[in-house]
Amino acid sequence: MRLIYMDHAATTPLDPVVREGMLPWLGSDSGFGNPASATHGYGRAASAAVDHARQQVASLLQAPAEGVVFTGSATEAINLAILGRLRFVMQRNRGRHIITCATEHSAVLGACEQAQREGAELTVLPVDGAGRLSLSALRSALRDDTALVSLMLVNNETGVVHDIPAVAAALRDHPARLHVDVTQAIGKLPVDVSALGADLLSLSAHKFHGPKGIGALWRCPRPRLRLQPLQFGGGQEWGERPGTQAVHQIVGLGLACEQAARHLGSEGPRLQALRDRLEQGLWEAGIPLQRNGGVPRAPHISNLSFPGVHGEALLAEVSSTLAIAAGSACTSRSARGSHVLRAMGVGDAGLLSAFRFSFGRDSNADDIDEAVAVLSRGVRRLLSFSPLGDEVETHD
Repeated sequence: MRLIYMDHAATTPLDPVVREGMLPWLGSDSGFGNPASATHGYGRAASAAVDHARQQVASLLQAPAEGVVFTGSATEAINLAILGRLRFVMQRNRGRHIITCATEHSAVLGACEQAQREGAELTVLPVDGAGRLSLSALRSALRDDTALVSLMLVNNETGVVHDIPAVAAALRDHPARLHVDVTQAIGKLPVDVSALGADLLSLSAHKFHGPKGIGALWRCPRPRLRLQPLQFGGGQEWGERPGTQAVHQIVGLGLACEQAARHLGSEGPRLQALRDRLEQGLWEAGIPLQRNGGVPRAPHISNLSFPGVHGEALLAEVSSTLAIAAGSACTSRSARGSHVLRAMGVGDAGLLSAFRFSFGRDSNADDIDEAVAVLSRGVRRLLSFSPLGDEVETHD
């Protein structure tokens, strides 16, 4: 039986164009040069490929290319943004306070907690029941020593979109810098550095049909936003991410950005139509459900709870047909359930039956219709012998 993949927010299939473009840089007779080896053609060709990919990333972000720093993942980019900036300013007594949000990715929360262990002071802002951040709470949290505000553009579990331009406006007369994790937005929503008002942006290739193992941090190059590197020993990436550059991975990221730009105008509306088809199909089938997360939200993510059923039981019913996520891939093994949904005030029943459905370039309407049918059968079967079954309202 064909397994329908509905977990694109965790990772995406590699675009064939990206794969073909990477292959020459994996060859044994060419493409293997070290970009730092400027004394021969192999090295110069590799260096040119890295420069071209840097421009492709910058073009997608509508930003200067000299701001792009290649990393091994979005997690590394996030750590470089948060710890690199906090360590730099703390050593110079130019601030020690960081503000983030309770629904951020675990990479952001983990980096903030590490900064706290190193002497930084941390404020974690709450969200409302729809997953939205209060701008007034953000303004109230700002202090004279606030050095960094770190927020995601698109929540990886609910798809809720933060109003980042409004956050940037609130910081306009404050020295704090703004880091935005745009990992889940790339390829689905326009990402424009100037429009967002961000000083730092983090992203990962494998979330938008590029290879795993490569990400990027964009940091303002003019004037250059200074960071303390996380590792030392080389001058690559302006010394901010030393180590021999993985040319094939970098080329893959550049091509993924080029493809994302090419599909952006049509892909967002198409994914939104698929998301709405899933939610409407379940509703029309009379399946009791609760949507987690308000608007605005990104087009490719739907977080739904199924009252009256247990998530593990439903997963057992559908896992031979549907590849779906209980929470995010980074936290799905947590016994406490999603920290994002908990921060939104979702109760235990909603937490235990919550699933994230996420769509990508290979998703189609037939997949959605099959998913509606499989989920409907599974939920109805579980409700038929659940002690709560008679208490759950359906939409028949």
